[in-house]
Amino acid sequence: MTGYLLDWGGLLIRWIHITTGIAWIGSSFYFVWLDDHLLPPEEPDAEAGVAGELWAVHGGGFYRARKYRVAPDKLPRTLHWFYWEAYSTWLSGIGLLSLLYFFQADVYLIDPAVHAFSRGAAVAIAVGILVGSWLLYDALCRSRFGRNNLRLAAAVALLACALAWGVCSLFSGRGAFIMFGAAIGTIMVANVFFVIIPGQRELVAARQQGREVDPAAGLRGKQRSVHNTYFTLPVLFVMISNHYAMTYAGHDKWLVLIAMSFSGVCIRAWFVARHKPEGRQGVASLLPLLMGVLALVIVIIGLYPDDPARAAGAPLSASQAQVILGQRCVPCHSRSPTQRGFNAPPNGIVLDSAAEVRAHVADIRKQLTLRTMPLGNVTGMTDAERARLLQWLGPGPT
Repeated sequence: MTGYLLDWGGLLIRWIHITTGIAWIGSSFYFVWLDDHLLPPEEPDAEAGVAGELWAVHGGGFYRARKYRVAPDKLPRTLHWFYWEAYSTWLSGIGLLSLLYFFQADVYLIDPAVHAFSRGAAVAIAVGILVGSWLLYDALCRSRFGRNNLRLAAAVALLACALAWGVCSLFSGRGAFIMFGAAIGTIMVANVFFVIIPGQRELVAARQQGREVDPAAGLRGKQRSVHNTYFTLPVLFVMISNHYAMTYAGHDKWLVLIAMSFSGVCIRAWFVARHKPEGRQGVASLLPLLMGVLALVIVIIGLYPDDPARAAGAPLSASQAQVILGQRCVPCHSRSPTQRGFNAPPNGIVLDSAAEVRAHVADIRKQLTLRTMPLGNVTGMTDAERARLLQWLGPGPT
């Protein structure tokens, strides 16, 4: 009963997380696009303080958007804010992280071959990483590096690389990737909560109180908002990576995580450049796009799996293979799983009988080759057992 309810809890929280994430990312992408498409007002008698405007057509009507350099002389009665999308995405993400990776840390977060943490220790370290990542990032932004965007970008990139290496040195591959994404996501929402929204509130308060508006608060918020847009694609990659174990199952998974994140940042940078006036005139540099694609190609080639069956040794008999499968795979892949944390067989694959094994040979071969099953190696499959099973299954289609 508990496992069944946990599955439903995971499904519903994931659904909320994806929905609110779409709302947050959508508004973030839209405002970056809007900023880059603003043009000087065409009317000579345009209101003072207008930095740019944009006309758009959508949904059967026309829209006119204007941006003020600091604030209008008179604030409108209704002012729309954008922050609940960010907060809801983070809260649902932390809920999902807690339900799966903290509550079931021995299945999803801990890999004894990496570090044999207790569940409590693993969760405490994970929470420390979430908090520490934000504190270090925020300190960098407030330091002298923050006065120069290029130097700050280099410092933040080094921090991200250190984070990727650190989580991959502590947790299972799947858990490490999710922790990296959770840390970057925490930085993004903390940017909204601690910098962007307070800066906007200060702009509003200054205008309402008749004080001179200091643009510094808005500029700080703009800087963090730009960071958030570049963080987006790496976080989205991490969100879907658990479906593609080839990315997190290898020995150099931290390099894969860095390369995929680098690719995402480069591709996002190219899209941002395309929206700027020079980009719309066809002058935008293709260098970021080419660098991102090159990083992807390197990862794809580098992750091409070896054939571990070559080192298998003596062939297995069918009965010997069934014994290994029964010890290492069936505890999870059974109609009634006995492995703690599993309420149903993963992906609905059942391996209780020889006939069911034959029906899923391709799936078994794939997971053994990628070293992704057993999940977190909770049943203790050895490399020799993995190699011998692959030899017994055969090479498959080529």
